[in-house]
Amino acid sequence: MQVTSPAFKNGERIPQEYTCDGENISPELHIADVPEGTQSLVLIMEDPDVPTYVREDGMWDHWIVFNIDPSTTVIPKGTEPDGVHGITSSGTTAYGGPCPPDKEHRYFFFVYALSAKIDEQEGATKEAIRAAMRHHIIDKAELVGVYNRVTNS
Repeated sequence: MQVTSPAFKNGERIPQEYTCDGENISPELHIADVPEGTQSLVLIMEDPDVPTYVREDGMWDHWIVFNIDPSTTVIPKGTEPDGVHGITSSGTTAYGGPCPPDKEHRYFFFVYALSAKIDEQEGATKEAIRAAMRHHIIDKAELVGVYNRVTNS
């Protein structure tokens, strides 16, 4: 399984348009090679480089959507995929773009293929979603982008 974006390549800089310094809209994502038997997809975008003075656990959840139809191949720029939205670290259920307070951060876009749908409600936490999907993961894909507000010229 693969997740890619026409906005940036794996390991490269996320364009400002998709951050708090720009329009703060989600980048277009492409999902390919979803395994046969997949019943739902989960999308999680997280930043593991958050300083502990911002979040004690050093992780910021930017986007969480589960029970996405497994036939989804494109999530268009600036849209939320059809599915159930989990709660992000900023307290919303929508995409929140990169906005690092200190240095360059890494942003991981994970897509999981599951053998079942998750029995959680809108606004579920990432921890609850991960616990519910633990025994149902068929495959996982990741796309990593980086962003630094200090050098956002």
